[in-house]
Amino acid sequence: MGRQKYEYYQLAHLSLKLCSVSMDDQSDHTNLPWVGFKPLGLGASKPVCIQDFEQLAKESLTKNAWDYYSSGATDEQTLHDNCMAFKRYRLRPKVLNDVSCVDISTSVLGQKVDIPICIASTAMNKMADPCGEIAAAKAAASVGSGFMLSTWATTSIEEVATETGNSLKWMQLYIYKDREVTKQIVKRAEKCGFKGVFLTVDTPVLGQRYKDVKNHFSLPSNLKLANFEVHEQASGVKSSDNSGLSDYVNSMIDPSLQWSDVKWLKKITKMPVVLKGIVTSEMALKAVAHGVDGIVVSNHGARQLDGVPATIDALPEVVNAVNGRCEVYLDGGVRSGTDVLKAIALGAKAVFIGRPVLWGLAYNGEEGVRTVLSMLKDEFKNSLQLMGCRSIKELQEGQNLIVPEAYYLSRL
Repeated sequence: MGRQKYEYYQLAHLSLKLCSVSMDDQSDHTNLPWVGFKPLGLGASKPVCIQDFEQLAKESLTKNAWDYYSSGATDEQTLHDNCMAFKRYRLRPKVLNDVSCVDISTSVLGQKVDIPICIASTAMNKMADPCGEIAAAKAAASVGSGFMLSTWATTSIEEVATETGNSLKWMQLYIYKDREVTKQIVKRAEKCGFKGVFLTVDTPVLGQRYKDVKNHFSLPSNLKLANFEVHEQASGVKSSDNSGLSDYVNSMIDPSLQWSDVKWLKKITKMPVVLKGIVTSEMALKAVAHGVDGIVVSNHGARQLDGVPATIDALPEVVNAVNGRCEVYLDGGVRSGTDVLKAIALGAKAVFIGRPVLWGLAYNGEEGVRTVLSMLKDEFKNSLQLMGCRSIKELQEGQNLIVPEAYYLSRL
């Protein structure tokens, strides 16, 4: 696409977004989550890596939305380390091993996926694009992957199910003080054909996020948390002297969450139960003892407790502790196909990505997310071939194909 046509494309994309809003909403245009969208300049080219999407999203999102999506807890030490930690691992490829035909498929909770890259739950997707969660779920389905819907989605369980048919979907879950609210979310997801429930276990309270406090973060008034009918639950993320989300969590989410709640959850659903937010072997062993079907090695995108390990650093000890008794996945810091390969080589069944999906949404809706997923897929396949491996199984069974950088430093 020529440079001038590309700018026209961006302007047309904005026009389509505006046209999807009612006239009443347009009259109060300051509440639109995509106000501030700026088309790419004539000198811009299409994104060629995930970091390009990040910059494009920053240019198009409001400060309220960008800071919410991009920020981490307190000093953001873990936020930066989530990405940097991948660079602390070195690859030791095989050579002269026919890689003309490779298989990059895997499975998640018994469901086949064509790529080991799935969409993690992220809240309030419609701040990035008016089609929000539906656009992301459709993009995942188009590349043979799966989509995890957030409890705090701006599209309801039923809407996502209707628009995406039999595509692979899972439900992320927070446990509310009102257990009946939580139970109904689980039952609705199960009824709509979701294939698993991912219980977030690292959020008894919300982490301190300075940028959200400074911005008095709130959900734009034309949006709501669509999985709730009660006004306080659906529209409670509103401006305050603090972060609106922090106030919401303090009023709604149960800080007394404990291991007995995992047993309770397993009793009320036939769906597999996965715990999301474990970074230590001790907690992994407890999870296995409570009969969970999977663990997501996650630090909540570095948005909860700052100073916890990067997820790629925590992954080996969790994998070793679990020892095959449940599936292990990873989220946090994945920005390339090589990052995916490193996580898979260290024992993850699949990886889940969050922020890159939001960047794709902000850039070009469903097509933007599809491009992000396809880019990671191609990079992963390329990396797998360059490693001399023909499948995920072969990568994981190889000896010393991935080592910490200290492996080489110790030899100096």
